[in-house]
Formats: sequence, structure tokens, C-alpha cells
Amino acid sequence: MAIHDRASQRLFTESPLQPDGEVELGREAANYLLNVLRLGAGAEILVFNGRDGEWRASLLQEGRRAARLRLVERTREQTGRPDLDLLFAPLKHARLDYLAQKAVEMGAGTIQPVFTRRTVPNRVNSARLQANVIEAAEQCGILALPELRPEQDLPAALAGLEPGRPLLFCDEAAPVANPVEALAGLPRGGGVALLIGPEGGFDPEERAAILARPLVVRLSLGPRVMRADTAAVAALAVVQAVLGDWR
Repeated sequence: MAIHDRASQRLFTESPLQPDGEVELGREAANYLLNVLRLGAGAEILVFNGRDGEWRASLLQEGRRAARLRLVERTREQTGRPDLDLLFAPLKHARLDYLAQKAVEMGAGTIQPVFTRRTVPNRVNSARLQANVIEAAEQCGILALPELRPEQDLPAALAGLEPGRPLLFCDEAAPVANPVEALAGLPRGGGVALLIGPEGGFDPEERAAILARPLVVRLSLGPRVMRADTAAVAALAVVQAVLGDWR
């Protein structure tokens, strides 16, 4: 596996990437490279699109506000998404930004906003959420962006889970206090879904519906009550350490 170049600027693009190809930059991307980063003609950056791997590209400047990229060489082959679904109750503004960024860094392969009865926000700004996903992927070297699924109510989200996929339910009333022990019976490397509730927790009917599903594993996150965004990061860390790609 090629080593990730942490020193170079990375840029996400929707354009296809291929040998001897060029990438036309939109006004916002061109302005960022030319006037924010102050890169000049010939500067090299890394570019990726989530499909064709990562490429080294040379900046071709066309005035103060226009530029394009000439692809030089592929630096890393494309990788797939981790088989880890994150289902979470949406939060407000900055905390939702944080959760999205950290979910990408922690290796979530799918990000699914789920509305519960105690969820405070009544909508999700999908464009803002996607922008946070892209920014995090650019900064931490990820090649495959997580799939951002449309928001759903909890019953629909539960019904949409794959039948054989274990559901990891972050539950302050979990009977096993040690989350590592709770996950010990699951196969390593297998796909899982992780469910994080709202600040006020799930109501009794929602808890009953979750626990009635097959293959539910109740996770305790310790003796302290965490904010929902903190709980998501803590739970993802445990899952990656026990079942995922940290091993």
C-alpha cells in the first residue's frame, strides 16, 4: 500500500481522473488554490474523486481567478468504504459539523441521520453535511467518501438495515458494562451498524423497538453521561479497536 503524503494539499473533485487527463476547476476551488493558499503555476497538489484513486496534479493558472489541473501520476489506488454504518440523531449546527467530520476520520462507511421523538432539529442541511464530509476526507487522506444517506425516521431506518447486520445500540442501561466484552462475540471484520441516540435518549417505545430486533448488541460507554457527538466518537473508537481496521 502506498504511503499517504501528509504534507501535500489535497482536493476533492467530481471529475474523472485518468492518465494524461486534466481537471477543470470551478470558481470556488480555483480561488481557494490561487488566492487562499497562494499557489502558483506548476504547484503540485493531490486530487481524488472517491472512484479513481489519488493523483498528483500540477496547477495550470489561467489568470487570477481561473485554473485547471494536469494529472501527473497516480499516487494511490482506490480503496473501498469501511463496512460500518453510523446512524445518529441529528444535532444542532457546530456539533453536527463536528460529528460528521469525526465520523469520517473514524472510518464510518455510511452516515445516516435518524429522527427520533426527542431529536431537537427538525431537518438536516444535507449540503452542509456533505461539505463537512469532503473537508474531513481531504484533510485526513481518505480516498472513499462515506455514503451520506437521506434522513429517515427511526422506524424506517431500523427497517432498512440489512437483515444479517448486527446493530450496536449505545445504551446507558446495557447489562455488560465493558463495551469490549459486549463486542467480543461478533466476527472481526464483519459489517455492523452503530446507533447513537439524541441528547434526551430514546423514549420507551423506541427502546422496545430497537431491542426487539435480532442481532442487537447493547453498548455501555462508561459511567459518565456523554454528549451525543462525544458518544459517537467514543463508540466508533471502540468498534474500530475491537472489530475494525485498528486491529
